[in-house]
Amino acid sequence: MGEMEYGKMMAGCAAALTTETNKIAYLGPLINDETRRLAASAFLGARYCFETYREMDPADLEFEVVWIGFWFNIPGVTLDPTEVTNNFLNGGADVIISGIDTTQAIVVAGQRNREGERIFAVPYDYIGACEEAPEACLGVPYFNWGPSYVELVESIIDGSFEQEWVWLPPDWEDINNLDTSAIGFLPGEGLAEDNAALLDEFIADLATGVLGEEGGLNLWAGPIELQDGTVYVEEGEVATLEQVWYLPQLLEGMIGASTPE
Repeated sequence: MGEMEYGKMMAGCAAALTTETNKIAYLGPLINDETRRLAASAFLGARYCFETYREMDPADLEFEVVWIGFWFNIPGVTLDPTEVTNNFLNGGADVIISGIDTTQAIVVAGQRNREGERIFAVPYDYIGACEEAPEACLGVPYFNWGPSYVELVESIIDGSFEQEWVWLPPDWEDINNLDTSAIGFLPGEGLAEDNAALLDEFIADLATGVLGEEGGLNLWAGPIELQDGTVYVEEGEVATLEQVWYLPQLLEGMIGASTPE
């Protein structure tokens, strides 16, 4: 698995740097540990950048999650992601972060942007997703499986393969190096130049934190509370990999369901 949590932090940061209504919406798929931690990672990135770079009170940032029920629209089974996206925008959100595998968020953002509204989106998963509506796209976090597939095949060929679990990080030297990085974030045309520079600074601070260097950033450092007020990570502590992986609820400050209704 790739450490898309970092890609989602970057998505949240780009959204927080861009929003003028201070309302960010997250179009979620089904609800489980994975989707909770991805949505929460986007929230952590958004809150940090809203406070650090825009010098605004993070309590004034609204971050709402609506889950459609699956990774893509199934008529009659899931919520309609186009309708959910329009509801977000009609309710005042001006940036949509997509957690589903299809293009509805960026399609709707592009339509409304072309009609004169200042609406933006961050699609998900596919490096070419911004091509759907470049002017409305802040960027896209994406998986890049090529390097790990090459390593896997080579290990099979040379007889060194062993079954293991790997959580693949970005290549922090260059997150968009397709030969080395499992996770990338490709900035979009909709991201203002000054905000793109701040996002680069944020990514550099994340890299420093992962490498354990002084002054580095770890957004999973306490205090962190769950949506019900339970202290999940104490002040002065850092969430374990298990705590991040098996996140049981959304985080305090996020709007939306933590479990299937």
